[in-house]
Amino acid sequence: MIGERLVEDMTDAERQRAQRVEAVLPALRAAAAEADRTATFPVSHIGLLREAGLLGLVVPEQFGGLGGTLRDLAAATYAMGTACPSTALAYFFHNTSASRGLLPLEAIGAGLFDEAEIPVVRAFAEKVLTRMADGVWLANFASESVKTSGANITIATTAHKVDGGWILNGEKSFGCATGVADYYLTSAKLEGYSTAEGLATFFVPRDAPGVTVRAPWDGLGMRATANNGIRLTDVFVADSEALGIPGAFTKMLTMSRGSFVGNQLAIAAVYTGCAQRVYDEILTATTTKTFADTGAPIASAPVHQVLFGEMTRDLQTAYLWLRYQLTVETAEVPFKPKQEVFTQWRLGKGAVTEACFRVALGALKAGGTSAASMDGIAGRALRDLAMGLVMTFPAERGMLEVARIVTEAKANELFAPAPETPAPSLPPQLPNTSGDSTPEPKPAGNTSEMESAGMTAETRAMNETRSATGASETAGAGTQDRATSEVAR
Repeated sequence: MIGERLVEDMTDAERQRAQRVEAVLPALRAAAAEADRTATFPVSHIGLLREAGLLGLVVPEQFGGLGGTLRDLAAATYAMGTACPSTALAYFFHNTSASRGLLPLEAIGAGLFDEAEIPVVRAFAEKVLTRMADGVWLANFASESVKTSGANITIATTAHKVDGGWILNGEKSFGCATGVADYYLTSAKLEGYSTAEGLATFFVPRDAPGVTVRAPWDGLGMRATANNGIRLTDVFVADSEALGIPGAFTKMLTMSRGSFVGNQLAIAAVYTGCAQRVYDEILTATTTKTFADTGAPIASAPVHQVLFGEMTRDLQTAYLWLRYQLTVETAEVPFKPKQEVFTQWRLGKGAVTEACFRVALGALKAGGTSAASMDGIAGRALRDLAMGLVMTFPAERGMLEVARIVTEAKANELFAPAPETPAPSLPPQLPNTSGDSTPEPKPAGNTSEMESAGMTAETRAMNETRSATGASETAGAGTQDRATSEVAR
């Protein structure tokens, strides 16, 4: 099966789940070109994936799901990436919603919530998981157009408490399955909080009053992801559809092996699947087509030999990074501390996506002018894989953050609420010519509201709850099996 090209040591249970994915690939592949041309998510794929049970792939069996782990998700998104990268990407983001169910349950098991909070947290977590298992498509909306210099994702959407629920206002600039998903799982900041302690999560129905779709996104690649984003104007969400307990977000963070969205390796698997497909296609084309004068395959030409050598090296680079990260994040007994897992992936994401893009670039060169079309395999792959260079963060930002971690033992925030008022700009700093070693002041972005607490959101939450979570992070204690829960990371 295609998924086994990435996850080479599947168990029997994993292979059975992978067969469900294999069965939908022909339909995904058949619709890919037209979906890209029209920049429209194929509506038929919703029913296809639902009927295959794949919307509950990573949901534990006790909640009605298939019981898959991060290994299953990576194999699935990789395989789908060989057929229709846009569908694979949208499917990935649906599955990230499981973290909002799995991690809270683990945090309950680790004793991080008090007796009054547990029923609320448990009800919300189980609702996430049972809805996914029942075939409900969830779009995970976090990213916004508002940016702060000290965070990768800044939350400006607000949640105001009213009788019986909450009023949400804001705009989400990035989120696959806009207008497709049944619910938008939306992050917002609670009033009165300036740190990640005040971040909360809400189920927003697709057709709720006050929910509108932003202008169509005319993307370079991954065009059929329905990635338009939404606007929320006085949207009411009932208490039963919200996890608005202050501090719940950071408590969940402590239960992940890497970052809160540590299952990012499954999104990189999408790009690797796409790269493998274009590699296979161009290899077939250049080995079956021959020179008119010699009869030798086009691929035998020296320039093509160089190109295939480079493409093979780059493809294997992507596989090596992904497989090792998958081992690190799913090992039954963790063998790397959380900070090292996080640090490694900041490097790995960029390494994988840039290697995959180089594969597509090599395929374009090997295919020549005839391959340089918008709707051809090489042309689509080049555009789709270009998106990996910027999605989430570019390789350069990952390397910068790792350098800071290594040299200053300090990482950027993963999530942060937007400040109430913009930080004042500092005047330009003149070069230090005095010969002393007095350090220059840090930029305002590095002393934001998140840093005022003295540490990053994840590190802060970990330190505050270290005594409660130390044993569980080592031994894997919690309400969910550790391997299953790794899909949330």
